[in-house]
Amino acid sequence: MSHFTLPALPFSPEALEPHIDKETMLIHHGKHHQTYVDKLNEAIAAHPELADKSLEELLQNINELPVSIQTAVQNNGGGHYNHSLFWEILTPGGSKHPVHEIAKAIDDQFTNFDAFQNEFTKAALGRFGSGWVWLVADENGLEIVHTPNQDNPLMTGKQVILGLDVWEHAYYLRYQNKRPDYVAAFFQVINWDIVNEKYKQIRA
Repeated sequence: MSHFTLPALPFSPEALEPHIDKETMLIHHGKHHQTYVDKLNEAIAAHPELADKSLEELLQNINELPVSIQTAVQNNGGGHYNHSLFWEILTPGGSKHPVHEIAKAIDDQFTNFDAFQNEFTKAALGRFGSGWVWLVADENGLEIVHTPNQDNPLMTGKQVILGLDVWEHAYYLRYQNKRPDYVAAFFQVINWDIVNEKYKQIRA
């Protein structure tokens, strides 16, 4: 049986203060993300033919899975993938601007970083209800997209290099209904080195 596990945070729960508070991190990682992992394992437990499938393979081939578990894998596999990436691209004292190859790619695609940040923020504020905002990369360059619930761009054949969780559970304890403040705080804790590595892997 394929068995997915909750990844450890790459930083302490309080490390992103004051931008993301300790209590939110503890609940978001230890409870919300853990639940996605548990329900994903539960969904695939009765299907040993899926035991050797990676999370990416499951999500990229949702429509080929047994119909009875497609929704569960979409929601919970998506939740596991999305959050795993989210923790990875956060860091205390993150660089305030992109670095190296991704910096040039952002300038080429969006004119400059300020324009990119404005477009990303617009997408985050325009995502009605729960969902995610993404920066994706392919042979044509970069694109900002957003998805509902725990869907992600892998499900439509895109490759993700940056993502922001705009579910209320990600920010409500500190920011309440002030999503713009939360989005602004996110830009203070991005690990652009990791984003750059993901971009290079896709472009290789």
